[in-house]
Amino acid sequence: MNRSLDSIKQPVVERTNFTLDLVSGSGGLSVPEQRRLDNWFATMDLGYGDRISIDDPMSNPSTKEAVAAIAARYGLLVSDGAPVTQGFVEPGKSRIIITRSRASVPGCPDWEGRFASNYGNATSPGFGCAVNGNLAAMVANPEHLVQGATGTGETVIMTSNKAIDSYRTQAPTGQGGLKTVSSTSAGGN
Repeated sequence: MNRSLDSIKQPVVERTNFTLDLVSGSGGLSVPEQRRLDNWFATMDLGYGDRISIDDPMSNPSTKEAVAAIAARYGLLVSDGAPVTQGFVEPGKSRIIITRSRASVPGCPDWEGRFASNYGNATSPGFGCAVNGNLAAMVANPEHLVQGATGTGETVIMTSNKAIDSYRTQAPTGQGGLKTVSSTSAGGN
């Protein structure tokens, strides 16, 4: 029995890692491997909220540049560091990892006890399902429910100051006085 106004049903973020091992050499990824990676990204319907990382035992900058160029076509950047995945990366290969997060509210909707009497003045078992379910469905990047978004640390002062300067330099609207209006003049009615 929940006698508070805190929702028991909270959003849960699930992460799934998808991996693709590509042949990489000292020159990075070959053109066929780059096409294979691009086709995999298209098949995975890569988009905002997905995180791309590389597990490359050689830490070859050419491989990272090739993957970053293909990821840029989808509007994404390659993350530093890679999550731990099952198995190991064989020599001469690089593992590309897509981390996809999904938010949901388990146990919602909950209609249990909707006809029961409530002598303890408690909230219903489904209290908060609508708000938390909508939040989980609408958040663009579910990872932001866990850690929040981090800023770049840069403040764009020029654009914010344009609006402030425009507001400060405009003449007040009542500066010229009030217009003379006659109720007897023909107004075209």
